[in-house]
Amino acid sequence: MFDDLQQSMPIQHLTTQDGVSVSMKRLDLVHPQISGNKFFKLKYTIQDAIKQNFSSILTFGGAYSNHILATAYAAKHGGLKSIGVIRGEELKYSPYNHTLAQASEYGMQFHFVSRAEYKHRHDPVYLEHLQQIYPDTYVIPEGGTNALAIQGCQDILSASDLAEYDVICVAVGTGGTITGLIESSTPQHHILGFSALKGDFLTHDVAALTSKTHWSITDQYCFGGYAKSSNTLTAFIDAFEQRYHIPLEPIYTGKMMYGLFDLIKQSKFQSGIRVLAIHSGGLQGRTA
Repeated sequence: MFDDLQQSMPIQHLTTQDGVSVSMKRLDLVHPQISGNKFFKLKYTIQDAIKQNFSSILTFGGAYSNHILATAYAAKHGGLKSIGVIRGEELKYSPYNHTLAQASEYGMQFHFVSRAEYKHRHDPVYLEHLQQIYPDTYVIPEGGTNALAIQGCQDILSASDLAEYDVICVAVGTGGTITGLIESSTPQHHILGFSALKGDFLTHDVAALTSKTHWSITDQYCFGGYAKSSNTLTAFIDAFEQRYHIPLEPIYTGKMMYGLFDLIKQSKFQSGIRVLAIHSGGLQGRTA
């Protein structure tokens, strides 16, 4: 059902610095509402929910979640109801921000919970409790990462991409997208993840999802943690957009490109290496 939605994903050459060629694959252009990697993470999951005759989708996210917005639209397109379990019980008493307002327009019903309750989102007992409240519901994890999401993300790289590039860079939030890239590539490539979160737990999470070893994740450019930023990052994003006319956001893609350019400056890549950076969308993060 997503074949009729998919639009173009052009590759733009950005620069060659110190002999390192950098290009970007524009997943942010794949669809205006199901942007970037979320398109690939959701496509087989939504199809599976329809195949199993569920009437509703339930998933999890914060108030500015790319995944929440994409799921709301994808469910509507598939003729399904959607429920978003949203972190932050106080949000039910406030006007919706841009992300939640759009998700609501696409028909998503919100279930606001406290941050303490939200921590149980992976607990089978808690999930069973939610399914009692919302029967006939297909549950998608926070960020959309499951086996079908990994399968979908294997569709991001084409055969020509794999033939042309040596290093594939991607921002990492829950690990589903990078795992799909790892599975679709070969040991002749290196898949380099830039974590949006502080700590090395994502390395352990991805290692549990794949047996391949031609990858690594760094949190060196997370700028202190998820959704944290700095004047340095803001200035970099502004300069990047002025030079390349490609929008970035400060949660994922901005950090990835800052980190990639810094590694090139430090001569961490051999001359002649061809790098493809994956623009994973999520541009509503610019309004957060």
